[in-house]
Amino acid sequence: MSLKHSAKILFKDLRLGPRSPIFLFVIVMPVLMTVVIQLVFGGLFAAEPRLGIVDLGSSELIAQAKKLDGIRVTVVKDEATLKRMVEANDLDAGLVLQPGFDQAVRAGEKPTLGFYISGESLASNRIILSVTALELVRGVEGKPAPVEVTVKTAGDATALTISERLVPLLVFYALLIAAVFLTAFSFAEERERHTLSAVLVTPASIGDMLAAKGALGFGLAIVMSVITLALNGSLKGEALALVLALLVAALMLTEVGLIFGTAAKDSKGLFTLMKSTGILFMAPVFFYLFPGWPQWIAKLFPTWWIIDPVVGVAVRGETLGGIWWTLVVALGICVLLVPLIALTTSRMQST
Repeated sequence: MSLKHSAKILFKDLRLGPRSPIFLFVIVMPVLMTVVIQLVFGGLFAAEPRLGIVDLGSSELIAQAKKLDGIRVTVVKDEATLKRMVEANDLDAGLVLQPGFDQAVRAGEKPTLGFYISGESLASNRIILSVTALELVRGVEGKPAPVEVTVKTAGDATALTISERLVPLLVFYALLIAAVFLTAFSFAEERERHTLSAVLVTPASIGDMLAAKGALGFGLAIVMSVITLALNGSLKGEALALVLALLVAALMLTEVGLIFGTAAKDSKGLFTLMKSTGILFMAPVFFYLFPGWPQWIAKLFPTWWIIDPVVGVAVRGETLGGIWWTLVVALGICVLLVPLIALTTSRMQST
């Protein structure tokens, strides 16, 4: 195998790739799926509650409000501007503090507190900002709250939200269509157009072709999985562990893509092969969506060993020390796939 010949084939694919609907499909679909799913569940564009404050005096309430976590506070110059911003839903709610507001509260008086609510704001944001406004006033008054609230989690404290449970599906889909579908289809397309035979009469070998096609799918799988994690707010955790988990996942699926590409005689056969085996690849993902299912069953599928380390780091916050053994098993599966690639390649050349 020649690195130079493989690089030439790879650069050719990268240059011509944007012209291919399959190449564009691999790039667009994970992003589109993320946007649609996160819009449905309110995860991607769900902004923090937005509170505007007009201070006609010099209240200390603004300083307290700016220290709040999870609430975006904006100081507005006058009441008319605040009202327009709330009506336009640029703010979820707005407070108007009259001159001498702090002194009146501390004196036990009941000063007027202007409070505007946007008709288009989320009900949850309205509740949060209403309660927050009362707590801010109580803070100015200097009196302790009449009750102390202690939050306790009932059931599994590590349970994932529905949006977090969907992250494995989205990331695995990004990896799958790039590493498996693009790699296999690119190879099958070369055979259909008889360009594979044309390449092989040059100094380039079948190994160079496999390396180039594998590098294309592998690289794009890494890029799209990182973009998908970032869009879902899951690009976090230990960087080294996440990088290693994505590399191993992309490697295994790229090997599967090469097996499919060399085993299928044409695009129709490739689609049939992928449809018949797709459930075997996607099955482990459904165990994240339904945590009540026996989780040990998911480990029977080879792809669990590549998706769980990614989920462990990006969603559960695990470190390399917690996922290393799953990566070792996944690498062992990758090694076992190498002879299968050699077998399907040999059969392809003999036909």
